[in-house]
Amino acid sequence: MASIFDRFQAGSQSAGRPPTAVELSATGALAAAVPLSGPPVFAFAALRAGSLVPGIEETNLRAPDAVANAIRAALDPLSPRSRAITLVLPDAVVRVFMLDFDALPSKPAEAISVLRFRLRKMVPFDVEHAGISYQILSRTEIEVRVLAAILPGPVLAEYESSVRSAGYEPGAVLPSSLAALESIDALEASIAAHLSGNTLTTTISAGEDLLLYRTLELPEVHELRVAEIQRDIAVAAAYFEDKLHVRPPRLHYAGTASREEFAHWVDDPDMEVADLVPRPETGLTTSLGEVNIAGVAGALASHVRAVAK
Repeated sequence: MASIFDRFQAGSQSAGRPPTAVELSATGALAAAVPLSGPPVFAFAALRAGSLVPGIEETNLRAPDAVANAIRAALDPLSPRSRAITLVLPDAVVRVFMLDFDALPSKPAEAISVLRFRLRKMVPFDVEHAGISYQILSRTEIEVRVLAAILPGPVLAEYESSVRSAGYEPGAVLPSSLAALESIDALEASIAAHLSGNTLTTTISAGEDLLLYRTLELPEVHELRVAEIQRDIAVAAAYFEDKLHVRPPRLHYAGTASREEFAHWVDDPDMEVADLVPRPETGLTTSLGEVNIAGVAGALASHVRAVAK
């Protein structure tokens, strides 16, 4: 899938994204970089439980110094080419919408004003000072379909400040699931699921278009969580079939649980569960533990393809 957002600024697009990325989550900082030649390299620095608690309503970085140290510990061994990095955020801190308009101003600043007005009643936080970006998915004479991402301004400031405290600069910002989708280098339609903590995001993409994006907060109780995952995937598969008139043969999966475990939870014998991004066998400068690399891999996908050529 083509690049979605590069900065939470007016109308930004994906040109010139840094060749280094770091994804922050409750478990730690996962960094990846694309050398001038060869495969990507990865490093992970763990966080103590409670240091980072993703969400839109409260302070996320409960131990900001520890988060900054984890970013530095993950990035420094990779010897990034520049101090600018792509920052991948947890899905839980970003709200993503697909919106239809009769028309949208061509000037980004004016388009952002229209989006802010539209989103004012759709999110439970201050829209005027929020971080926001968008991409036009399709445009006809009578309709404009827009993919918009928004998060609270103070939350964005927290994460960007942690990067700067680590000695780097956030040159791009992406939600994890949208970043991960860029790993799918194909024009055919696909359904994907991204599990992170108590958050499950399901997406359906078709070439350069995004047909579905939905993020759910999952119950803490295991049995209820499994039932909710199974129900959400079944609903997404039914939507896929309704829109595209074919049953999805494969579900692309990324998350902290193993592919086998997630497939067991989904329990659909007619739909294969495949890793969205296989676990790397080379380029590991540290142990990655149970962390999934789909977000940082997608954030750097265009650089990886360029090196491969």
